[in-house]
Amino acid sequence: MKKIIGFMLLMVITLSLVGCGQKNIEGNLSDLMDQIYAEVPEDKIPIFLEKTEITEENVENFLGSKDIEFEEALVSEPGISSIAHSVILVRTKKGADVEKVKSQIKESINPRKWVCVWVEDEDVIIDNKGNLIVVIMTNDISEELYNGFKKLK
Repeated sequence: MKKIIGFMLLMVITLSLVGCGQKNIEGNLSDLMDQIYAEVPEDKIPIFLEKTEITEENVENFLGSKDIEFEEALVSEPGISSIAHSVILVRTKKGADVEKVKSQIKESINPRKWVCVWVEDEDVIIDNKGNLIVVIMTNDISEELYNGFKKLK
């Protein structure tokens, strides 16, 4: 019985260390965004995409709350509002609780922020690699975008 408990404890410690050791993704957010979109066939990419730096002044528009702390963030959205499409990269501050930041984003983000179009709540993807969080809200190419994010190194 002691061996089983000891083995289970060892497994829990090992798994927690592996999770904590997730490598941060380095690099310019604009370049990382381009790498994510590289997985999407060009004819499926929404037209008039624009990259916008997320700042204290506009964070509420993109992430839904001014209370989300981050080091830097970038959003890619069409310049016209009739397309429900948003891809956001958020680099958390050093030592931040990434799971807490993801939860804050999930609670505050609005997949219905566009005037006549929206993304269903269950289709919003929020994930991370190290301290880099991705938020994907789109109806057609979320799988390709998410695959692009997962390939980042």
